[in-house]
Amino acid sequence: MSDFPFSAVGFDLDGTLLDTHQDLGAAVNHALVTGGFKPVPVGSSKDLIGGGAKMMLSKAVDEQGGMERDAFHALYKQMLDYYSEHNAVHSQPYPGMIETLDELAARDVKIAVVTNKFESFAKSILEQLGLSDRFVTIIGGDTMGKDADGKQRAKPAPDPIYEARKRCGGGSFAFVGDSSYDVNAAKAAGVPVIACAYGYCDKPPHELGADAVVETAGELIGALADLSSR
Repeated sequence: MSDFPFSAVGFDLDGTLLDTHQDLGAAVNHALVTGGFKPVPVGSSKDLIGGGAKMMLSKAVDEQGGMERDAFHALYKQMLDYYSEHNAVHSQPYPGMIETLDELAARDVKIAVVTNKFESFAKSILEQLGLSDRFVTIIGGDTMGKDADGKQRAKPAPDPIYEARKRCGGGSFAFVGDSSYDVNAAKAAGVPVIACAYGYCDKPPHELGADAVVETAGELIGALADLSSR
């Protein structure tokens, strides 16, 4: 029997488990060039990842004059088509993350992924990297469907956190992420949350409102253990 304070831990994907910005940035630039726009620095994708692929492309297009809605949706589809075929070219786990997942497994802690990326993309990337079997469940931004107002039940809504906890068998649950979407979802679900300062934080890490902040993936086990004493 493990003395670890949580029976399950959920992880965001982009900027938490994996560094994915190069592949996302390449997909944005493919769409921009296809649409007659100038490509943007790949690193700029880090600032927009939490809001999803559509927001990333929309901001890049708007900064170059914008385009009509129907044309944008067609361009967005081209971006998704490209990304579906090139989503794990450069994406890799952050240093120390594999060891962290190994340690959680050794402590009999169940692990889940909760991302705003489409579920099919998340599963594809993790499968290509040989990581998918480590997770009890992989929940994407489209997994939970839409609410009565037609809005996706994705982070910062608590719905996917509730679902991840349920699929992990209930019990004590903590979440790890890198953005306000992650922190707000976890807080709405009433679970403790750790922010990863190494990720694509949309605010300074210590201003996200998380219960703890780590600078590296190697600090996560200790930070999770410390949460139980708070």
